[in-house]
Amino acid sequence: MSEIEQRLEELEQLGLYRRLRLVSGPQGPTVLIDGKPVLLLCSNNYLGLADHPRVREAAAEAAMRWGVGAGASRLVSGTMTIHRRLEEGLADFKGTESCLLFGSGYLANIGAIGSLAGAGDTVFSDELNHASIVDGCRVSRAEVVVYRHRDVEHLMWSLRKHGRRDGSRRLIVTDSVFSMDGDVAPLEDIAELAAMYDARLMVDEAHATGNLGPGGRGAVAEAGLEREVDVIVGTLGKALGSYGAYVCASAEMVRYLINTARPLIYSTAPPPPVVAGALAALNLLRERPHRVERLRSNARALRRGLAREGFPVADGDVHIVPLIVEDERAAMRLCQEALERGVFAQAIRPPSVPAGSSRLRLTAMASHTASELEMAATVFADAAHAIGLDPTSITPALPERQRTFEELDEREPAYAERGHGELRYTELTVLTHERAGADEESSMPFDLERDGGRAPVLSAAETAASPAPTHDQPTEEFNVELDIESTDHAAATAAETSAADVPFDFERELHDVRAA
Repeated sequence: MSEIEQRLEELEQLGLYRRLRLVSGPQGPTVLIDGKPVLLLCSNNYLGLADHPRVREAAAEAAMRWGVGAGASRLVSGTMTIHRRLEEGLADFKGTESCLLFGSGYLANIGAIGSLAGAGDTVFSDELNHASIVDGCRVSRAEVVVYRHRDVEHLMWSLRKHGRRDGSRRLIVTDSVFSMDGDVAPLEDIAELAAMYDARLMVDEAHATGNLGPGGRGAVAEAGLEREVDVIVGTLGKALGSYGAYVCASAEMVRYLINTARPLIYSTAPPPPVVAGALAALNLLRERPHRVERLRSNARALRRGLAREGFPVADGDVHIVPLIVEDERAAMRLCQEALERGVFAQAIRPPSVPAGSSRLRLTAMASHTASELEMAATVFADAAHAIGLDPTSITPALPERQRTFEELDEREPAYAERGHGELRYTELTVLTHERAGADEESSMPFDLERDGGRAPVLSAAETAASPAPTHDQPTEEFNVELDIESTDHAAATAAETSAADVPFDFERELHDVRAA
């Protein structure tokens, strides 16, 4: 048996083996798997635009006009009129001066982080950031400080401890909506710390665009931080139903990325059809914001349906809902049982999530109906009982988000009290925002009549291993109310880091699963 075969067999035994599942037909609310129609509840096609007629037609027309491929990198001859149109539209939508398209969200994060931090610099990264951010930090060769998830106190302490060295740069990077748990970063507090400690702030809006903020403009717009965030990263492959990614920033920052972001410089430009499709989707989002309201309404319907079946799911209108069953094999069994009952939600296991937190990651789409989502909740409950799992025993999502429906109805934001030149952190909760529009639960197909019409026309040497990230721990005497000008605290020694506190790593997690 070869080394590769042994590795594959080991993954199989650990419940971590993966295979590609063939889906027939477009990414709609219902797809065909193995010839059987099933309700799709794990797609990132949040607004249901991937198969919209206007998006399809725009992509087809672009292929006829500009061809299928761009033919070269952006800096050679690959930048076409359609690229510029989309960049201008995205900059206007996000409220920034300029925008730059990348081939994927992974490339955008690696390119932006690598341009804003390097050897001798420091990156502060949330411990549950997406893998593309994690890899971007590693490739940058900067010192990486991992702060506890959504923990503003720990971020503040880390910024104080890792003071700026002469000529060095500091970058804070976070997801706005975290992809596996659906919780939201405390962006207002993070932006305040970035300004206080002279650090740039980069926010990945991949899972926020199309759901949060006015007209689905994202969490940064919802918090009113367009001027405070230096770099906004977004994707074309989720709510906008296409493929690719973008960075929105100042004109100066975009000019800098054009000259320094290696994934942009050394990659072929995004194909014209996918760019045109994304532009048509963006136009639909701006013309018909009711899609955003429908997505929020469907998220509430899914969450409330699961709660009625006994799952420990909090109310809210974020479209990502994790059902955390912990064990890898249990997650796979639950996925299979639900699939046999007509609902597909893929099991998520290490290395996508830390060991011991395997789950089904459910995602509502605007194109679902409320009745479909209520049916799905019943299917998941039946599937759980079929494998001997009580829905009430499933691990709740992150504790700070677990509040009752009555508490959510009070709509009381409780982030922080801000004093003179200091931030006194009182309660870390996800701010629940009022949503415009009624909570409709119509079972009619979404926009079937309304949405007609046609669209308007790294090299190996330079990616050597970076310094290992550190996950600092405050000492017992840590107090966020210390004088912010104090320099003594920067010399404090962090408590010894345990294995559970270091950033997620596949090999370590695989070792943990073996041990278990």
